Amino acid sequence: MTPQTKGTLCGIIAAVSYGTNPLGALYLYQAGLNTDTVLFYRYFLAAIVLMGIMKLQKTSFSITLKEFSVLGGLGILFAISSLTLFSSFHFMDAGVASTLLFVYPIMVAVIMALFFKEKITATTAISIALALGGIAMLYKGDGNEVLSTIGIILVMASSLSYALYIIVVNRSGLRMSAVKLTFYVLLFSIVVIVIHSFTAQSFHLQPLTTPYMWFFAILLALLPTVISLVTMSISVRNIGSTPTAILGALEPLTAVAVGVCVFGEAFTHRLAWGIVLILAGVLLIIAGKSLSLRQLRLMIKQLQRFRLLNHGK
Repeated sequence: MTPQTKGTLCGIIAAVSYGTNPLGALYLYQAGLNTDTVLFYRYFLAAIVLMGIMKLQKTSFSITLKEFSVLGGLGILFAISSLTLFSSFHFMDAGVASTLLFVYPIMVAVIMALFFKEKITATTAISIALALGGIAMLYKGDGNEVLSTIGIILVMASSLSYALYIIVVNRSGLRMSAVKLTFYVLLFSIVVIVIHSFTAQSFHLQPLTTPYMWFFAILLALLPTVISLVTMSISVRNIGSTPTAILGALEPLTAVAVGVCVFGEAFTHRLAWGIVLILAGVLLIIAGKSLSLRQLRLMIKQLQRFRLLNHGK
C-alpha cells in the first residue's frame, strides 16, 4: 500500500468515525450527564484502550521534554475543540453544529498558505468548494430559524482549535507512533477537562450509573476518539494537513447517515445532492495530481447534469 493510499484511507476512516460524536454525546446528555463528565469518560476510557495497545506492542512510554511540551499543546487544543463543540450541542442541533464545524478545512488551508507557504492548488480550492456546497445542502433549515450566536461562536472556536491541532501534528516533527501520540494527547486533555470541571461553577464530574451510560461512553471512547485520532495522525503524516482536513467532509455526511438510519429522518433529494457534492470533493482529493484538467471539466459537467435532473424530479 502506497503512502498516498494509506493516508487517504486513514483520512476517510478518521472522518467517518469522528462524525459519530453526536450519537454518543446526545444520548448521554439525555441521561442527565454534563459536558465535562461526557468528555472525561470519553478520554479516560480511550486512554485505557491505548495504554493496553502500547503494552501489547511493547511501546516505550518515555518521552523527552520537547515531546512533552508539544504533546501538552496538542492535548490543550484537542480538549478546547471538544469542549466547545460538545457545549454547542446545548445551543443548537448537533447536525447544524457538525455542519458549521466543517469550516476547519478552509482554516487549515489558509493557515498553511499564510504561515507555511503551502500552495493552494486549483484541485484543493475546487475540492473545498464542492465539499462546502454539499455541506450547505445537508443543512435542512426552514429559512426562518435563527442560529444561536453563542452556539456559532463555540463551533467556530472548535473549528479553529481542531485546525490548529491538525497543523501541529503535521508540522511538529514528532517521531512516535500514532497510538503513543494519541495516548499522551488524551492524558493532557483529561487534565484540561478536570481543571475545567473545578473552575466552571455549574459543572462537576458525575458517575456513570447504568449500563446504558457505560455503553455510550465506551462508544465515544472508541469511535470518535481512539479510531479517529489514531487514523487522523496517520493520514496527516502521509498526505498532509489540507487533504486530511478536506476528507473531513465525510463527518457531517456521517451525521446525516446516523440521522436517517438511527433516528428515522427522511432521505430527501436535497440530501442526495449534498452527498454527491461531498463525495465529488473527496474523490477529487483522492485523485490528486493524476486528474487532468479535461477530466475535471467533465466531472463538473456531470455534476451540473445531475443537479438539473434532480431539480426536475
